[in-house]
Amino acid sequence: MIVDAHIDLAWSMACSGRDYRRAAAETRRLEAGTAWPTWAGEATFGVPDCRRGNVGLVFATLYATPERLRTKDWERLSYASADEANQLYGEQLDTYHRISQEQPETFTLVTTRANLDTQVQSWDSGEAPLGLVVLMEGADAVREPAEVETWWERGVRIFAPAWGATRYAGSSSEPGPLTDDGRALLERMAEHRMILDVSHLAERATDQALDFYAGAIVASHSNPRALLPSAEEPERHLSDRHIAALAARGGIIGVHLFGKFVADGWQPGQPRPPLETLLNHIDHICQVVGDARHVGFGSDLDGGFGLGSIPAGLDTIADLQLIGSGLVERGYAEEEVAAVLGENWLALLRRSLP
Repeated sequence: MIVDAHIDLAWSMACSGRDYRRAAAETRRLEAGTAWPTWAGEATFGVPDCRRGNVGLVFATLYATPERLRTKDWERLSYASADEANQLYGEQLDTYHRISQEQPETFTLVTTRANLDTQVQSWDSGEAPLGLVVLMEGADAVREPAEVETWWERGVRIFAPAWGATRYAGSSSEPGPLTDDGRALLERMAEHRMILDVSHLAERATDQALDFYAGAIVASHSNPRALLPSAEEPERHLSDRHIAALAARGGIIGVHLFGKFVADGWQPGQPRPPLETLLNHIDHICQVVGDARHVGFGSDLDGGFGLGSIPAGLDTIADLQLIGSGLVERGYAEEEVAAVLGENWLALLRRSLP
């Protein structure tokens, strides 16, 4: 079973009105001639595509844009205060609960090891819905650290303290350290054995989090900085030092599919980067770490970009399996490919979920 550690599902549903029970090809047909594909790209995600490509589990995010960082008129979810963030993120979490209850044949929330085992066993038999592990991207919605417990009780299992800078930590776009509130947040997270996601954290804040946080740490959707020397926002990508540190902590890094994060200097509108370029990122992580046990996917598909911005040869999320084929051609063993496709994420979840 393939696992994708970053899909902005509720955000995309709210902004675009997409019904992800449809295949991406059907969504493209219905959106032809409308503004949305021009704004955010042609669809690349749908549950039928997941089933066709054996993607049985995704990390479904809670996300909205801080109003000060909003750059696109079509971004309908933005906030100017913690209370507004709390409301927007709460509504997205309501969405995940609602679709899991109203469409149980299509979606299911995964919050425990027992849920996870059921999902894997059912998926293998061809009967399961798509599993959703909820990830909060940016913690502005947590108005005070004590609220971690409320989010935990409602099913959030992974926290990324920053997208833009928050009261808790600096971000890659607005650098700064962990704050005192940030340390208090991490302490609350540790009490519930939450998974910490350092994607989007500033370099200094990542260093501090690695030193301070006792629980599981991942980078849900980040690529190696070494392969992106001219990146506009260098701290958005992982240094080799951080790749090694995450691996030493048992962490997993989900490689990102956005063209700017795959091919150095790539810009939207240019020909799509070759799939080999993405394979280079996976290979680089494996070379830094010394094995294939600390890398997986965190595609961010339909997260504000579409078909024209992902590596050539990929059409939808169903084609993540082609990355496995590319690794085989590079000499990776069958068990190493299986680890990258999903086993690494599954092993971390088995260690971390209650």
